[in-house]
Amino acid sequence: EKRTVTQIEKNGYPDSIYINAAKIFQGIHTEKNKDGMLVRYGDNSESPMMAFKDEHSRRVSYELAFSALKYQDLLEQILLDSSTYPCYSIPDELTSLLVVMLYDLQDRKFQERKIFDEEELVAEVQEVGHYLYRYVTKLAAALARCRIKHDALSIEYFVPETIWKQEQRASALPVCVWINTLKISLEDAIKDLEMKGLTKVESVSDFDHYTFAVDQHCHDVLVFPSSLREELLNLDLFADCKLLLQ
Repeated sequence: EKRTVTQIEKNGYPDSIYINAAKIFQGIHTEKNKDGMLVRYGDNSESPMMAFKDEHSRRVSYELAFSALKYQDLLEQILLDSSTYPCYSIPDELTSLLVVMLYDLQDRKFQERKIFDEEELVAEVQEVGHYLYRYVTKLAAALARCRIKHDALSIEYFVPETIWKQEQRASALPVCVWINTLKISLEDAIKDLEMKGLTKVESVSDFDHYTFAVDQHCHDVLVFPSSLREELLNLDLFADCKLLLQ
């Protein structure tokens, strides 16, 4: 029986994803000089406890947090320019949630998000979400002004150059996956992948799109073309933690 996993959609995420992404962002956001700091993130001295529904939810939470980190300066500028921040009804401890949810709001073109069936709602997420949507026109206008000012066709323009170069290099690298031998053998993993339409080849030099190879030096590692990353992560082999992205 195939397990279900949290879907990545452009109409938003379950509340638990936003909460976990905000906790991650709180621990990794760029600290700025206190004298020049306009957006305040509260105290992050305690290590947050996070509960992930599944491995897919963990990955989505980290992706959302790191996406917000890439655009932290731009998101803060949008909040300030739109007069959405400061907001005295939302404490500093929820600023990370505000930034993470703003990133997602602009990513789905400022459209209202979907509430998932049987989703457990979180009061803080609902509060911040409703607050942002009250200012949605001003937020969209602030982003548009920023893009016009910098002659930017998309927000990718605002990614720091060092991060952009790292992403360009990473996107071209093959995807390496560990076989969780406590749950599945190499032979069964290969058989499962072949049943899903992938072809085993001898080495990365033989890669076409739907192909994979066993690592020549580590036989519990499989290697895939970079173009397959998203399709791979939606397989039940990943949902069941039989395969683990390196």
